[in-house]
Amino acid sequence: MTNETNYDTLFGKMAIEQGLCTDEELKHSLKQMETRRKSDPVILQDLMIELGFITISQARRLNSSIKESKAAAHQIPGYKILGKLGAGAMAVVYKARQLSLNRIVAIKILPSRFSENPEYVERFYKEGQAAGRLNHPNIVQAIDVGEAGGYHYFVMEYVEGKDISDDLNAGRIFPESEALEIIIQVAHALEHAHAQNLIHRDVKPKNIMINSKGVVKLADMGLARATSDIEAAQSEEGKAYGTPYYISPEQIRGKIDIDGRADIYGLGATFYHMVTGRVPFMADNSADVMKKHLKEKLIPPDHINTSLSAGVSEVIEIMMAKDRENRYKDVKELLADLEALREGKPPLQAHRKFDVTELESLEEGEKVEDEDNAFAEETIAQYRTAILILSAVAAVFLIIIVLMFIFK
Repeated sequence: MTNETNYDTLFGKMAIEQGLCTDEELKHSLKQMETRRKSDPVILQDLMIELGFITISQARRLNSSIKESKAAAHQIPGYKILGKLGAGAMAVVYKARQLSLNRIVAIKILPSRFSENPEYVERFYKEGQAAGRLNHPNIVQAIDVGEAGGYHYFVMEYVEGKDISDDLNAGRIFPESEALEIIIQVAHALEHAHAQNLIHRDVKPKNIMINSKGVVKLADMGLARATSDIEAAQSEEGKAYGTPYYISPEQIRGKIDIDGRADIYGLGATFYHMVTGRVPFMADNSADVMKKHLKEKLIPPDHINTSLSAGVSEVIEIMMAKDRENRYKDVKELLADLEALREGKPPLQAHRKFDVTELESLEEGEKVEDEDNAFAEETIAQYRTAILILSAVAAVFLIIIVLMFIFK
């Protein structure tokens, strides 16, 4: 929901979102387009086919989705379509004017290929209904959700600005103070959502927007789930819902009792990416990335960006603890540390959790030492018993020999 997107940009975004090409392939294609602009101009889809990054049939399907969504957008009563804003894996988003209130809005359209699947339709409406339960300055506001001409749509607040993934994809590393301010605003959004018993489950840079006035907005409630929705939790048991680079260990395991600490982990992974310029765990595929979330030790962010304060690094490490019992218990506790950092004070909650972890390690060490001592004492006792038995046997043999000499 940033500025209007031309067709090439929209095509590229959809190709990325649908997994048809990589970021590097798209960047290479755009660079080639710029080079050939004067001498041999070409549109993005033709160039990507020429370079072998996508097939002709894939390009046709993307074109079909874009045109179909545009046609659907014009069928929604009460709104005038002004242009395309972007695309995701499941929808295209348009900028529009709500005629009744004469205000600019964003409209998300579900393509017909997803409309035929009841599961996708249900998820689409759940996103709108979940967003509709929330009313907070740091959350993108829901306006309407419905169906027109066989197409499902979701109308929401238009955010004039950008999402932070735009900067991260360009290689930017956020200054600590700026990143901290953004994370604090997202934390307030999550605190509000959690108070309504909603878990976002997909906190990541792409879902964090900043408007022209610097206000941060948490977007996309597509994976949000009510903590009270036991039926949905049970139906998703054992399945990993989330984005691999930012997903919590309990989401990977498909736990049914996901709570707000999963969002704290995702926010921590986002914070990590912002201040280091890299995601917490890298691998060649999504499955291996998720394995690292489960098993691999996190490299402290201040080991990558040595200009970071120890306090920020501690907070991120607590946010991303693999065992959720070692994370902040809720966003309120997290905010206490984040706001302390903003004021130049130490993060007391993080300090306490680090101290507890160290004490637990010491206790485990003492326990092992006691076990070793017990084993040693037991071995010594057995050795003494063996010596006594051997001594007794030797004494018996000595008596027999003496008797034999006497009666000889």
